[in-house]
Amino acid sequence: MKKVEAIIKPFKLDDVREALAAAGITGMTVVEVKGFGRQKGHTELYRGAEYVVDFLPKVRLEIVVAEEQLNSCLDAITRSAHTGKIGDGKIFVTNVEQVVRIRTGETGREAI
Repeated sequence: MKKVEAIIKPFKLDDVREALAAAGITGMTVVEVKGFGRQKGHTELYRGAEYVVDFLPKVRLEIVVAEEQLNSCLDAITRSAHTGKIGDGKIFVTNVEQVVRIRTGETGREAI
């Protein structure tokens, strides 16, 4: 099993969710986060004063999939989150050793 963490632009969330559903991926956790990469923030003007916005709003998706679903998951996220502009985000993939569904006690792939 693999855990996919994707950092994307907030306005792309619905597109990504629909693409994942079309790929057969049913569950995910979504967290609103702030951060920066190469964008390094930007400056804004408020009431005549300029200030730096260091951390930009992003959304982090956390998805656990079986290994055979990994490529379709990555493809769905990449295609639907892409704008071609800086700050589109990143995807991280890590191994998952065990999953337990609390309600039923199911473990492994059955618990996903």
